[in-house]
Amino acid sequence: MSNLEASSAEFACAPGPADGIAVLTPRDVPLGGPRAMRVRRTLPQRDRSLIGAWCFVDHYGPQDLGRDGGMDVPPHPHTGLQTATWLFSGLVEHRDSAGVHALVRPGELNLMTAGAGICHSEVSVDPRSAPFLHGVQLWVALPDSARFAGRDFNHFAPEAVSLPGGTVLVFLGELAGHRSPVPSFTPLLGAQVDLDPRSDLALDVDPAFEHGVLCDQGAVSLGGVTLGVGELGYQGPGRTVLALRNAAGSPARVLLLGGVPFGEELVLWWNFIGRSHEEIVEFRRRWQDGDERFGEVRGYQGRLDRLPAPPLPPVRLRPRRPGGPQRP
Repeated sequence: MSNLEASSAEFACAPGPADGIAVLTPRDVPLGGPRAMRVRRTLPQRDRSLIGAWCFVDHYGPQDLGRDGGMDVPPHPHTGLQTATWLFSGLVEHRDSAGVHALVRPGELNLMTAGAGICHSEVSVDPRSAPFLHGVQLWVALPDSARFAGRDFNHFAPEAVSLPGGTVLVFLGELAGHRSPVPSFTPLLGAQVDLDPRSDLALDVDPAFEHGVLCDQGAVSLGGVTLGVGELGYQGPGRTVLALRNAAGSPARVLLLGGVPFGEELVLWWNFIGRSHEEIVEFRRRWQDGDERFGEVRGYQGRLDRLPAPPLPPVRLRPRRPGGPQRP
């Protein structure tokens, strides 16, 4: 998914320590157009820019496509990252400049590697066949050693793992004795966790990881801290257990993200991840010039042939402080 904000702020991203459980509140962001689909964005933000290598989290829906319109994101570029799409309901058509044409379905990971450069489009399917769109769009920052890797695409449909108090779908990394076969460039965890009514679920986790819990539905708490729908709870490294509770008499659902704290500083602007102001300027110039670095999406039939980049801010893109509140 593209960042469609007309004025895109830059982010120089790095992890930071945290004591206890922190709660990140999302901001409402439109995905462009007069009937814009709106998403709840929890990463990046002023108080935290990464969880492991996870650097972007958009949570959307349930969206009634027949009433509210759907997703139509024209071809747009990426560098230095992977996009991970995870749906709870609905269908999305993906096309990219590596020649991949795929249908994104609920409960199936679709992981696209941009590396040195890629472009792709995302369009929700006819609402008559899939009337509600509901899911999460994630970005994974690539380490310096892999950020110019070739374009790639991985698909994986995990099986549900039953646990006392709920079930998990492990789409990246390892949890509850189950490992995803999808490779990652840094140690990562990604899983959907469904909690039974009035249940507690204690998950054994890697103490080297920091974790984020995105509440999708229900009355969920993380380590005793309540999370509202769309909020993301952060638990820092050093703990071997991640404690979830559903206090309600109905099921609840969260998305669990984790990883080893990312040790490299990044500059994230619009849909690009780089390491300096100069790199971002060059990425933008090449996209605007139609450079072959990003390739071409074939078969997209939408409102624009390609999405133009927003103007760069009138100041030099500069790093923010790692972790914690950022300077203006």
